[in-house]
Amino acid sequence: AGDAERAASRAMLQSIAGQMHFYGQLAAEDLGLPFVLPAPPRTLQPAEREAARSNPGFARALQLIALGLRSEGQREWNFSLRGLAERDLLAAAQMACEREVWDRCIFTSDRSKTEIDVAQRFPTPHRAELTQTARRVGLDPAYVYGLIRQESRFITVAQSGAGASGLMQVMPGTARIVARRIGLDYKPAMLHDPETNLLLGTSYLKMVLDNFAGSQPMATAGYNAGPNRPRRWRDAPTVEPAAWIEAIPIGETRDYVKKVLSNAVYYAAVLGSTPPSLKARLGATIGPADASAPPVDRDLP
Repeated sequence: AGDAERAASRAMLQSIAGQMHFYGQLAAEDLGLPFVLPAPPRTLQPAEREAARSNPGFARALQLIALGLRSEGQREWNFSLRGLAERDLLAAAQMACEREVWDRCIFTSDRSKTEIDVAQRFPTPHRAELTQTARRVGLDPAYVYGLIRQESRFITVAQSGAGASGLMQVMPGTARIVARRIGLDYKPAMLHDPETNLLLGTSYLKMVLDNFAGSQPMATAGYNAGPNRPRRWRDAPTVEPAAWIEAIPIGETRDYVKKVLSNAVYYAAVLGSTPPSLKARLGATIGPADASAPPVDRDLP
């Protein structure tokens, strides 16, 4: 009994297993498949690299970004991508990577379908500082990289409409509270320093993670939407974490959590720091806090 249903569900899992997204990763793990990074693409040829360098749209875009006109440069870059073949996309992405324009590097490389350059899609800028800071506060560097890739695409001067700043998109109010807790003599201008932003952001993420007893899905949701919301969202029947994530009522946060945790799996493979398992990051179940859970930190912003 149930063999036909099991075969049908296995076929559905096989249809998406290995695709580079949250459910593709989960399907592969459910089938017991090992995590394998895509094979690197063929080496870019000098003519391919020269075509990207000589593209006037890319040249204008990079100049605009260098002048601080990032939104104008992004639009110029994106317009220049129209109609490009895969190899041209990889060449353009590589040029952006080498210029450390990480958001255009990632955005452009993500558009390729058959040749996947993991180094372009999951770059590791600030590697020494990020790894050291993450480990000092007690976080997995792959998790931090996964979050920053979604938050700022490694743009150190990123500024949101709500006022969040820097690599980890830290709000000024959050920065003041975290700085006080970690004993940092904080000045508002420090939020724009990449190393300080990284320290404040990782310290805050660790506080949220600890308050959710190490649950990365709930901590990630809390980082995006504030800790009070996932506290409310967990007050429901106990479910598996993927179901809890899919039930998050804010679409932006739901998408954010899936992408951050999926990113973290790829970064775990790139860094070789932790096993590249999405299920391990999700944990067993999510439901109401039990009696052994840490007390709720109501002062966490």
